[in-house]
Amino acid sequence: MEETKKLLPYLFIILLDFYFLPLLIKDTGTAMLLLLVVMPLICFVCSFIYGLKHSYRLFYALIVTALFVPSIYVFYNSSAWVYALGYGIIALVGNLSGAMLFPKKNKHIKG
Repeated sequence: MEETKKLLPYLFIILLDFYFLPLLIKDTGTAMLLLLVVMPLICFVCSFIYGLKHSYRLFYALIVTALFVPSIYVFYNSSAWVYALGYGIIALVGNLSGAMLFPKKNKHIKG
């Protein structure tokens, strides 16, 4: 239960990233900027900070992936499934990078 409480602020930011930013899409250019630059950057930074503060958790990346899936049906079409995988990988890399940057703080990297 304590681990879940630690996740909530980060997942809230990810939710805003995945469900608020698509409302700003006006055309293809905006969509590409948001989907390929802004949203992945927010996902990476949030995951990196989580890794710095709470170490590595594979579960975090899996939750990020799962959070994106419903947005495919709300904002995009079936071709956006690749983004779910991409955001999961970005979250994994960000989380692991943050955890490894300060190994003294994160003595045990957990899966």
